[in-house]
Amino acid sequence: MDIPKTLDKHNIPNHIAIVMDGNGRWARKRNLPRVAGHNAGMIALKEIVKASSVLGVKHLTVYAFSTENWKRPQEEVKGIFKLLILYIEKELAELHNNNVKVNILGDYKELPKEALNKLEKSLETTKNNEGLQFNIALNYGGRREILRAAYLLAKDFSEGKVTEAEFTKENFESKLYTKGMPDPDLVIRTSGEMRLSNYLLWQSAYSEFVYTDVLWPDFTPKDLEDAIISFQHRKRRYGGV
Repeated sequence: MDIPKTLDKHNIPNHIAIVMDGNGRWARKRNLPRVAGHNAGMIALKEIVKASSVLGVKHLTVYAFSTENWKRPQEEVKGIFKLLILYIEKELAELHNNNVKVNILGDYKELPKEALNKLEKSLETTKNNEGLQFNIALNYGGRREILRAAYLLAKDFSEGKVTEAEFTKENFESKLYTKGMPDPDLVIRTSGEMRLSNYLLWQSAYSEFVYTDVLWPDFTPKDLEDAIISFQHRKRRYGGV
């Protein structure tokens, strides 16, 4: 049976997470420096944030910089943070005007000072907004997040704040960066790669996955809609029958 190509606007995922992959390959195909691919990726991100807000997505989480990305050439890393600063400078007013709330997942305090200052300004400016929650995973690693949560819960136990009986899934999740958020309904990865890359390991246990060969800078709102249509035709059993 052919899957209908029409988007059901009454069945939009509450939480979409994206691995924005393929910036470097996009640049290489055009004989451009890798940072040009990251710049093009930022432009694509703007359109996806806007489209997600219009569609009624409640939470959009994007993988912007992993704990492993520090291994990349220093010029590329510096370029990524410069683009992040530029992105916030250009887009913060529009994000705020559209009632978007910015949130950071990860140990972002380790970022360069100028980038950190811009991030904290975006958090403060949008903290009371009630529209799309735009989560940017920065200096983020899923394994580190799980270890951090385990440490914080164990610390509470050693200080007598929780009992052994309170070592529950709910208390553990309260120590994650995603505290208070629903798990991703849909995880999208661009560029044809089929792996999680240490992204939302705990939260994606029952997420639906969509992989596309489209490189991130070429990913459009239409591609986002196609991924959601695919999601809408899945049967989510959560381990049941």
